[in-house]
Amino acid sequence: MTASTQHELTLVREFDAPREKIYKAWTDPDLLKQWFVPSPWGVAEATLDVRPGGSSVVVMQDPEGNQYPNHGVYLEIVENEKIVFTDAYTSAWVPAEKPFFTGVILLEDLGNGRTKYTAKALHWRAEDKEEHEKMGFHAGWGKAADQLAELLARM
Repeated sequence: MTASTQHELTLVREFDAPREKIYKAWTDPDLLKQWFVPSPWGVAEATLDVRPGGSSVVVMQDPEGNQYPNHGVYLEIVENEKIVFTDAYTSAWVPAEKPFFTGVILLEDLGNGRTKYTAKALHWRAEDKEEHEKMGFHAGWGKAADQLAELLARM
């Protein structure tokens, strides 16, 4: 394990959908609400300013109706190829109280309308990575990816 991967969690999938659809599902608030968190949880609100330095607010909601706002900032956007975001800032480069991770979404064209989807969560500390694993990173992000595949099939 290298120093660059010791704090990293990764999910890789192949989708029967072009990169453009997946990118749109990540950047269109109405689409994001349909797949982003594993059911029975949902997204009550999504505000996305998809550009480097743009802020995002995704309000997750549990089955009991409790809401959990997640604030972040986009660091890098390469349309249909790469989305990098972090919760280290809340908006306008205002530092978050406790940064948890930076997300990296990579979309690789495999031809024939297929895409390799790589989602990475890069953590500052080993403890944060372990906490994310215990929170159910693999099952949760995996179920969200399944829900994304279902959405892509309907798009």
